[in-house]
Amino acid sequence: MSPGPLLLVHAHPDDETITCGGVMARAVAAGVPTTLITCTRGERGEVIPSGLQHLTGDALGEYREGELARACAALGVTDHRWLGGAGTWQDSGMVLAGEGIRAAAPETIEPGAFAGRDVDDQVEALVTVLREVAPRAVLTYDERGGYGHPDHVRAHEITMAAVAAVDPDATAITVHATAAAHDEVDAGLEALRRRAWLPLPVPPVDDLPTVPDATITTRIALGGARVAKLAALRAHATQISVYDDGREPPAFALSNGLAQPVLGAECFVHLRGPAGTRDDLFPPS
Repeated sequence: MSPGPLLLVHAHPDDETITCGGVMARAVAAGVPTTLITCTRGERGEVIPSGLQHLTGDALGEYREGELARACAALGVTDHRWLGGAGTWQDSGMVLAGEGIRAAAPETIEPGAFAGRDVDDQVEALVTVLREVAPRAVLTYDERGGYGHPDHVRAHEITMAAVAAVDPDATAITVHATAAAHDEVDAGLEALRRRAWLPLPVPPVDDLPTVPDATITTRIALGGARVAKLAALRAHATQISVYDDGREPPAFALSNGLAQPVLGAECFVHLRGPAGTRDDLFPPS
């Protein structure tokens, strides 16, 4: 990997680990300065463990702060920041849109929610961090927010605006979107269907947000970093269940109870700035 720095912009605690946990662990292990920005505390997340379902609102947000701290420790990330400070913007919530895990904005978004009206303040807060960190590569979501959550969409919007403000000529900062390669996910799901012991339904690949494999511009093999990713997934226990019997691939599930594979690589699509290579998020020096 390049000397970096690397900066990631994610909407809620757990998003960073699901999409980029292995890359962060690899980057930190390689000595790449890595900064994680989280935009909300995920106060409207659905809680999986029955013993924690009393947590709602600010109480859930505070609990998820601790989960994220434990996940960062598992990944080795020491520079984590809440955009604008913890609790400045709250989880906007979502509604399901069709089958699987695709989402959309709720009919009403509260004024203090991240997908509300403070976009200029959010861009300004992110510009401040970009100027301080001076990253060579930035990771966030695509224009659809990956799976449609309004906070993911807003995270994409402010990231692109902030990077354009800091690097208007698109010569210094490379921006990539997290992505799931359709055929790789499909193969992982098929392997999960052969696990008779797995106590979860395995969805068809079309119920998950994927992109055609040919559109993937960078694919990072995780190797041993996947062990750290699995530990970080377990740290987000209110949101994620992990199933691992030692065979390929391990599985995780969100509150919808649908099994998804924890693949051996994380994939990205180039959005802006100098292009990297198939196996490196950073452009050649």
